[in-house]
Parts: sequence; C-alpha cells; structure tokens
Amino acid sequence: MAKLTATDSVTGAVKGTVAGTVGGLGEYLREQRRQARLSLRQLAEESDVSNPYLSQIERGLRRPSAEVLQQIAKALRISAESLYVRAGILDADASGPRMVEDAIALDPRLTERQKSSLIDIYRSFVGAADDDQQDQTRDASERTENNTHHVQEDTAP
Repeated sequence: MAKLTATDSVTGAVKGTVAGTVGGLGEYLREQRRQARLSLRQLAEESDVSNPYLSQIERGLRRPSAEVLQQIAKALRISAESLYVRAGILDADASGPRMVEDAIALDPRLTERQKSSLIDIYRSFVGAADDDQQDQTRDASERTENNTHHVQEDTAP
C-alpha cells in the first residue's frame, strides 16, 4: 500500500482546483457558444482554433493559453477578460464591469445599435461613479490635509 505524504495531499488539492477551473471554463464556453448560436465547427473556423481542441476545452480536458482564449473571445464577441477570469488567469474583481458589457453584447433580442447604445450608457454611468469616487477621495484627502494644517497651527509656540 502506498503512503501519502502532505505534499501528495497538496498536489492533489491543486490538481482538483485546476480541474474545476478548467471544467468551469469549458461549461462557460459551451454556454457562450450556444448563446451565440454557433456550432463547434463554426467557432473553430471563426476563432482559428481546431475543432478537436475546442471540444477538449469545452469538456474540461485542456486548459487553453491566454492567446487561444483571446481568439475564442473574439469569435464569440465577448471579452477575453471574462474568459481569463473563468480560466483563473485574472482576478474576478478586476473584470466585474466588463461582464455587464458581455451580457449586453450577447442578448439576441437587441440590435447592434441598441447594444452599442446600452454599452455607451453603462460606461457613462460607471465612469460617473468612478469620477464621484475620485472626487470623494480627493475631498477626504483635502479635509485630512486641512485638519493636519490646523493642528500644526494650534500647537505652534
């Protein structure tokens, strides 16, 4: 009977996590492909990735490179960032807003013009929120600076 070490246990856990990430990516890709109404062959042609390799990715048997994910994303008309998150290449917090844009882009009920308009509106709101956040941060910094200045005046001899 083989003896398991702590290293074997950690290695097994890492492999399980990677397999879960790759499998999740495959399921996500299959769903995106179906929503785009593309067959595996069509996606292979549009992404310039072989049909068998795409099939292996969808089944969770292969972990594609960032370059292959970018080609697939372009063919599916979704952000490469959303695929990078699913593949564990990028942190989810860094690409959350981009997923909203992907959802808009994938909605089959919208025309291209409607999609473009909605994405522009979304970006204007997100940009406004970012501007508000920057204004609040700047205001807080100025208040802190002013308070520090007043304290220094009060303690001066």
